[in-house]
Amino acid sequence: MTILLGIDIGTSSAKAVLFDVDSSQIIAVAGHEYPINHPAPDRAEQDLDDWWRSTVDVVRRVTAEADIDQIAGISFSGQMHGTVMVGEDLKPVAPAIIWPDQRTANTVSELIGLMGSEAYAATAGTLPAAGFMAVTLLWLKQHDPALLERIHKVMLPKDYVRLRMTGEVMTDPSDAAATALFNVTTREWAGNIVNKAGLPVDILPTVKASVAVAGYLRADAAAELGLKPGVAVMTGCADQPAQAVGNGLIKAGRGSVTVGSGGQVNIPYERQLGEPLRTDARLHVLNHAAPDMWYVLGATLSAGLSLRWLRDLVGLKGNPDAYPILSAEAAQVPVGADGLIFQPYLSGERTPLMDPLARGSFIGLSAHHTRGHLARAVMEGVAFSLREALEISRELGVTADLLIAAGGAMESDLWRGIHADVLGLPLQRSILKEQASVGAALIAGVGVGVYRDLAEACARTVKYGDITEPNAANRARYDVLYAHFRELYPRLKGDFHRLAEGW
Repeated sequence: MTILLGIDIGTSSAKAVLFDVDSSQIIAVAGHEYPINHPAPDRAEQDLDDWWRSTVDVVRRVTAEADIDQIAGISFSGQMHGTVMVGEDLKPVAPAIIWPDQRTANTVSELIGLMGSEAYAATAGTLPAAGFMAVTLLWLKQHDPALLERIHKVMLPKDYVRLRMTGEVMTDPSDAAATALFNVTTREWAGNIVNKAGLPVDILPTVKASVAVAGYLRADAAAELGLKPGVAVMTGCADQPAQAVGNGLIKAGRGSVTVGSGGQVNIPYERQLGEPLRTDARLHVLNHAAPDMWYVLGATLSAGLSLRWLRDLVGLKGNPDAYPILSAEAAQVPVGADGLIFQPYLSGERTPLMDPLARGSFIGLSAHHTRGHLARAVMEGVAFSLREALEISRELGVTADLLIAAGGAMESDLWRGIHADVLGLPLQRSILKEQASVGAALIAGVGVGVYRDLAEACARTVKYGDITEPNAANRARYDVLYAHFRELYPRLKGDFHRLAEGW
């Protein structure tokens, strides 16, 4: 038996899967939640020790009944964009500043202005947004230069956990691309951006391929994790390309819609030889874990986080049946939530607004609306936001005829059906769960030679399940509501900004 260990360092939790190569099945899976800390209203930070403690917990749980001698390789998936800072001793010098952080809201336009939006996007495949490493480092330079001076290396969240395992500092092209400091065409740090921003280039980590061996499990880390020292540890990748690998999305033609903490529309993009990279400032064109591939990513910041916020607000926090309860109540409410629209901008918004000062809202609240109406409006509002991302991708000529439904929220039949109706495309589920962690495991398998490449790994592993087709009548109704949804932000933008700035 050959076993692979895939670890996902997500926004809300760490997860681990133990994956059997011979049967192409998950042997065990475990998750462990950790908090997002908000020391100020515009801050979003995490304790790096929380990541490590959670990793130790989930690894020990998935390997409790396994023969650890059979584990051939370890790899990672991780939340994107955030900034981990370590000193010369490779220990943290501050909490991690993660992607929902909004302290840099007023720094974004300044950074873009150094090059101009068109030139910036042509290099980085994206414009920076609040919470991206590029903007965070510029903010530190301006507001906390003493901390910037203490930084020996920066990295992305999954890279820190790998550092604790191997003692090696590095990242991969997919996570590097998510910093807005990377040249997504040449696959190296973008010197023009780094120099224009006046940032220290020496703090940026070495970049190695996702399937490359980054190092080997050290004895001290192995003892904590309950593993055998010397196991090969691969570089891994960002969570979006990891879930794409876990869903078999390593070629053009199909995409995915993911609703986890954030929400994403992800469509693989293969650039023809000599063709310039297609970019749009309203979304991201980033490096895939698969070689010579990119993906077009549209992201809404508060997808599952919106329903989590509602869960806590209405007194269901801690209830293990909270989400089934909300889904069941929302299912009793008609399309359109009886005249209630939700804008999911609880942490600002990315695609297509790129506005850290956007704010969430319920439009049309009345006395007859119930908790179920609120839940359905949240589900529909997230789907409307993701439709905007899909339509921009189509404008770039990057299309899909079917989307794989991924993320915990897509386990809800209701929410998955709402997305199919709003997006107007069939949604198919992968039979394997925990796609990001499975994707990480497959990357580990390629790295240690169990699979020849990612194409073979996906062909041997990925199987698809049922398809949710759009309902024509619902789609027609949602087209009308979507048009209304798109009209709301331009009307309310000024109010959002005044309120966000303490008006």
